[in-house]
Amino acid sequence: MYFNQTIGDRVLFAVDTSTLTEQGKQILVGQSGWLQSNPEYLAIIEGHADEVGTREYNIGLGFRRANAVREFLVSQGIPSDRLRVTSYGKERPIEVCSDESCYSKNRRAVTVISIASLS
Repeated sequence: MYFNQTIGDRVLFAVDTSTLTEQGKQILVGQSGWLQSNPEYLAIIEGHADEVGTREYNIGLGFRRANAVREFLVSQGIPSDRLRVTSYGKERPIEVCSDESCYSKNRRAVTVISIASLS
């Protein structure tokens, strides 16, 4: 899909943080531009964490990461009612190994685009 490959659907985070990096902000500026040009779409922002820590801690961290993305997109002019957040914590890794090379890819927020419902 164009959004994933050209705009970028994910931002990465440092260990135990939900603070956006400059690279993450650049990706989100692109996402906000796309969302402004395509008002018929909604975005679900999924927060994720690496496998270190408890399930409960990582669910909370995932929510903080997703909310950081949501707040940034709202600050760029995207209406909050077009943005939803959820957290999977460490439950949906994209890389599985007990090493930083995998952990760093799993500390992320992913923006999933969906067409707005007519209901």
